[in-house]
Amino acid sequence: MKAKNEGAGLVYSTEFGKMCPGCNKPIAKCVCQKKQSQSIPKNDGIVRLMRETKGRKGKGVILITGVPLNNDGLKKLAKSLKQKCGSGGSLKNGVIEIQGDHRDVLGKELSRLGYKVKRTGG
Repeated sequence: MKAKNEGAGLVYSTEFGKMCPGCNKPIAKCVCQKKQSQSIPKNDGIVRLMRETKGRKGKGVILITGVPLNNDGLKKLAKSLKQKCGSGGSLKNGVIEIQGDHRDVLGKELSRLGYKVKRTGG
């Protein structure tokens, strides 16, 4: 069964610009996006560092999960960690990806910031 607003409503208005599909208000006045960006995911308080090469043609990345920050905070943290390591990376679905094997540097930096850090995986 579909929700009442799902798949219906304006997408763009010449008067207001882009429209939010959830609340049918202009993006600037959207109430549902603000609620999503302010929410902090529930977790056990442990930041996990995991090395992964799957699907990356043998190139390793470090996945950082469990950081109790909202989306804007995660973006700022990811940027500072990438600069600290001198490498690239991204933020996908609340998981920070840092290219290369920088577990030691990332572990020390996250501990310095006050997070409880655990290494998981290989």
